[in-house]
Amino acid sequence: MTVTEAKPDPIPELRRVLCDDSSDNLALRFRALFSLKHLATQGDLPAIDAIAAAFSSNSALLKHELAYCLGQSKNHYAAPALQSVLSNLTEDPMVRHEAGEALGALGHTASLDLLRKHLTDAEEVVRETCEIAIARIEWEDSEAAKAEELQKSAFASVDPAPPSAGKEANVEKLKGQLMDREKTLFERYRAMFRLRDIATNEAIDALASGFADPSALFRHEIAFVFGQLSDPHSVPALVRVAGDKSEAPMVRHEAVEALGSIASDDVETFLNEYAKDAEQVVRESALVALDMAEFEKSGGFEYALIPGKE
Repeated sequence: MTVTEAKPDPIPELRRVLCDDSSDNLALRFRALFSLKHLATQGDLPAIDAIAAAFSSNSALLKHELAYCLGQSKNHYAAPALQSVLSNLTEDPMVRHEAGEALGALGHTASLDLLRKHLTDAEEVVRETCEIAIARIEWEDSEAAKAEELQKSAFASVDPAPPSAGKEANVEKLKGQLMDREKTLFERYRAMFRLRDIATNEAIDALASGFADPSALFRHEIAFVFGQLSDPHSVPALVRVAGDKSEAPMVRHEAVEALGSIASDDVETFLNEYAKDAEQVVRESALVALDMAEFEKSGGFEYALIPGKE
């Protein structure tokens, strides 16, 4: 009779790597995070606890990514940690924004009162995020949502807003909705994610027009969408934004990360330059992006850390 040895639990080691603020290898910590994210989406509660434990980090970039991953877990168990981050007025606004967005991604109805409270937050990016998160939760529970026929997206992410409904593929019309500041941010985000799903060069150009919007949150989300697309056609727009020292750091960092997903020699030249930037979040994003670009070129299957094989 053959006895099968139980595989060791990877979470303690992943948690140790993720929470090690003394480490100068941020890319390795990101790999640990993405491993824990995978486990969290499978309903592993200790993985969620491990992610939440790293909110003690000194890196705003890492904490921003922690919040995003908790929002993608689809598990309400993650909500208390996110509520705590959103409520912490001493936390970096970029991190608080991501916590609010994550509560929306979870569809956490019990967080609606907290999100409404922060509609008057001192930070614009937090106010706008809470507006969208509330709209997303309310939309998800509405009769209108049940009646909508959404096109199947190629992206598995839980987005801040669903793509515009129907088979609408008129890029100019969607661009008009994207840039119409008379519409709510939620409606404009819906056009944004529909353009992402169309993914033609014309749609990418329409999305790039969003970099002229006065909202840093909006510009940051455009950059995030370009990271999902990983299309070389977006490189010129991303390079302009990433290299603009007058741009908000949260927008620049997202543009840098998006460039990392494209993984070309030309892009790596820019990333090496951004790795010396005066803004910590931009520097750190470039270092992680370079690691991701190296991984993409290697043809690896999943950007993650396997304990004992780093």
